[in-house]
Amino acid sequence: MRILVVEDEQRLAARIAEGLRDQGMAVDVSHDGTDALDKADLNAYDVVVLDRDLPGTPGDEVCQRLSVRNNAPMILMLTALSGTDDRVDGLTLGADDYLGKPFSFAELTLRVRALGRRRRSHPAQLVRGELTMDTLRRTVHRSGRPIALTAKEFTVLQVLLTADGAVLSHEQLLERAWDEHTDPFTNTVRVTVNRLRRKLGLPDLVETLVGAGYRIAP
Repeated sequence: MRILVVEDEQRLAARIAEGLRDQGMAVDVSHDGTDALDKADLNAYDVVVLDRDLPGTPGDEVCQRLSVRNNAPMILMLTALSGTDDRVDGLTLGADDYLGKPFSFAELTLRVRALGRRRRSHPAQLVRGELTMDTLRRTVHRSGRPIALTAKEFTVLQVLLTADGAVLSHEQLLERAWDEHTDPFTNTVRVTVNRLRRKLGLPDLVETLVGAGYRIAP
């Protein structure tokens, strides 16, 4: 999933981003509302974690403007304004979920994942032949054998599985599984796919189509 964290407290924003990246998500960060809207013009985000009290364009206006876009991201308001009336206001503005500060990071992660599944209509379980991925329990099995994957390997495999056999280019994988700070000329996609292929075992489940990209073998 591609996530945008919009939070003006830079240390908190960095902690949230680092924690979500540790869970295999691609995370960009904005510290004001105007920059957040600019980034949303450039990138297709699955979920926006949005503070309401922002410099530049206010968080409420960011929420309203993002929520009416075509292919709009899911919006999780994360704010100190956590009274019942505040929640009602936030959801009325177009937010899909609302979490008050202080918050549990485990709960934040679960809510972000749930919103991502709602947006892309991901099933809880992805199956391709003898391979099974449980996106809730974060487990992968092949022919009943558990396969231990890193968070990034899990994300790449999930992106490939949800593509349902379609070929994804290097650039598409980079956009969906990494963040804006990743060098577009890096070999990290190839390295990660090769590690994933080795862990999944033979016969190969991840195909490389020279000059085109990658897909899960039909």
